[in-house]
Amino acid sequence: MKQIIVGTAGHIDHGKTALVKALTGVDADRLKEEKERGITIDIGFADLTAGDIHFGFVDVPGHERFVKNMLAGAHGIDLVMLVVAADEGVMPQTREHFDICRLLEVKSGLVVITKSDLVDDEFTELVEADVADFVAGSFLEGAPVVRVSSKTGVGIEELKKALSLLAARVAERDQHAVARLPIDRVFTIKGFGTVVTGTLIAGRIGSGDELELYPSGGRRSKARGLQVHGHATQQAFAGERTAVNLQGIDLDEVSRGQVLAPSGRLKAASMIDVKLTLLKSSPRPLRNRSRVHLHIGTAEVLARVIFPQSNEITAGSSSFAQLRLESPALTLPGDHFIIRSYSPTVTIGGGTVVDSLPQKHRRRDGAAVIARLETLAAAGALERIALFVEMAGESGMTLSDIAARSGSPDDLIAKAAETMTKSRRAVAASLNPLLLVSRPAFEELSKKVRAMLKAFHQKSPLESGMGREELRERIFSHLPQEIFRAVISQLSEKNEIVAEKDLIRLSTHRVALSSDEQAAKDHLAELYARADLQPISLEDAIAQAAPQFGIDSARAQRFAQMLINSGELIKISDLVFHRSSLEKLKVSIQNYKLQHGPKIDVAAFKDLTGVSRKYAIPLLEFMDRQRITRRNGDVREIL
Repeated sequence: MKQIIVGTAGHIDHGKTALVKALTGVDADRLKEEKERGITIDIGFADLTAGDIHFGFVDVPGHERFVKNMLAGAHGIDLVMLVVAADEGVMPQTREHFDICRLLEVKSGLVVITKSDLVDDEFTELVEADVADFVAGSFLEGAPVVRVSSKTGVGIEELKKALSLLAARVAERDQHAVARLPIDRVFTIKGFGTVVTGTLIAGRIGSGDELELYPSGGRRSKARGLQVHGHATQQAFAGERTAVNLQGIDLDEVSRGQVLAPSGRLKAASMIDVKLTLLKSSPRPLRNRSRVHLHIGTAEVLARVIFPQSNEITAGSSSFAQLRLESPALTLPGDHFIIRSYSPTVTIGGGTVVDSLPQKHRRRDGAAVIARLETLAAAGALERIALFVEMAGESGMTLSDIAARSGSPDDLIAKAAETMTKSRRAVAASLNPLLLVSRPAFEELSKKVRAMLKAFHQKSPLESGMGREELRERIFSHLPQEIFRAVISQLSEKNEIVAEKDLIRLSTHRVALSSDEQAAKDHLAELYARADLQPISLEDAIAQAAPQFGIDSARAQRFAQMLINSGELIKISDLVFHRSSLEKLKVSIQNYKLQHGPKIDVAAFKDLTGVSRKYAIPLLEFMDRQRITRRNGDVREIL
């Protein structure tokens, strides 16, 4: 069954609540004060099934003092009934409510002329002509106009038919997007606990789902039970009036304005980039840094308007802006909002969210900010993801980063990732979990690696290469390890660098030694080869080689390090051995296994090698690391 949310709009006492009751049989005024005063103060709800369409009605207050409540109810509507009383015509709150509907980009609706029983046809025709002039050029131009009397029932059936015809043309909401339920009511039911209600504006929520209240510092809960339009269900879908019984949440922990969404999926923020329009009826220009009331979803937040370049915008004009909020709110690109002046509080404009998790803008970057926001505002869902990845620069974006910033479902993000990598617009630094880096940022990192290695080789020509960890710390310390590994891997595949164990060098780098230097290096290697498993200290080896070949100790030290880096010499704790000696030891251990069985203790190892315990223990631990042996208590198992 198709779900349609219908909102009322219109001046106080023009019969909105009576109209909803005539359509549904439900009195949407639920508060005692509303009954006593005869006016709607807060939003009310009712529903109606007509054929294969289920209508959820949101009745909003018409009094100017309660416009903020009207805004909480207007955010999720598919159709609007602009209600105008036949005995009064268009009035101030008619205008304000209609401005709000246009700013929220409501796409469809109709005009209902109420109280038709109070005036004659001639006067009603004058009111209809006035309304036609009023809505000219808007989404209600040419829309159905239905005369009704909630008192006598005249026109109610015609109105139901008109609503059904309009509803058939309303596009279905996206049930695959990330679920969001802006909360408009909170109450408790004895024996069940806290219940929240709202219009599910996207996605779906199932009984048992892990949910989070945004913004609430990570307060999480589980959907213990669900109702849609008053009926228990296992799943609620986008476009439905939904009640959720929250497990483990107290009444004072939740309020109107919060949003219920999947746990850990989205992020609230204290800044949003927007495209803002100032109403033609605005009494004055909107100046840079003006304080305003921001209404988005069911939330009301104080904010400052920051323009990238201009000092103000005038009535009827539009501009990109950054709204800096005094308390965080959850938004996503494409969300619509209303702003009202700080004092006196009147509706002055509204617009659309362009970026829900932006960086703080600097005035001197105004032109670049505007260009970026223009591109983002014009982008479709896939292109917007690509732009966000490019804006992330060297840090890249994970799937959860993209989801939080775009609100896109996983399958759309995966499609965007595939498109970007195939077109070489981005690099997948990791697939599981997904981590995308834009191609320009990735190439810039590669360029930095090449430049740093070149500088290192020029400064230390006798070094085989730069330490892997030093290179990572110098360039990638603020970035995920996956990006470092991906850059090194790609440069290696392109044969631009050589990564050997703990060293990385340019593929063109060769250590060029003079004949005397090469002889000194070879002599050091020979000293350790002859020492076999009775190693000499590096200090003693260098002390022998340096004067013999006419080089200083520092250079001899570098030759020794070159031998260690190349793997010809192997450092075990504070001991140094020649590689050939350790390879022979591995063979000896395997021969011992054939002759004496698969176990060897320290004493037997000392007998096998002829070394003291001082050397035996480090050598056995090295063999453990090489998976030649495995310690089991006081013995080693030979593998």
